Amino acid sequence: MIRVQADDFDVGAEIAALTAGNTHIGGVVTFTGLVRDFAGNTAVGTMTLEHYPGMTERMLGEIEAEARRRWPLDASLIVHRHGPLAPGDRIVLVITASAHRQAAFEAAEFLVDWLKTKAPFWKRESGPRGDRWVDARAADDDAAARWQAPRQE
Repeated sequence: MIRVQADDFDVGAEIAALTAGNTHIGGVVTFTGLVRDFAGNTAVGTMTLEHYPGMTERMLGEIEAEARRRWPLDASLIVHRHGPLAPGDRIVLVITASAHRQAAFEAAEFLVDWLKTKAPFWKRESGPRGDRWVDARAADDDAAARWQAPRQE
């Protein structure tokens, strides 16, 4: 399941809703991304995330479907926010649930790495030095590259 929204989310409520009634689940892994108040050596006052509705949801759905093909997940959720966000605000939530913890951990890590490199969001940071668009980072590409080959069972 994926959602792209401007509104904040409640991590505990999302976990409860995702796992309700599923007693096959043995492990739940969550990742919550937050807005930092710095980027490198520069203060950040606001981060604005822009996206193309429709295209964004389609791509997030493809990323989630790939995780479900690679790992035996009982449930998964990606919530990604857009619009202006302040330091400390939640940006993204990834939840994976499986009968066994290793699948949940690996799938969550895969989703976070691929979201950083494949999700069509554009970030603009505002601070004392003005506005700037955030460029892709080589470290994010390197992290995602390890998932290029399908996982062998």
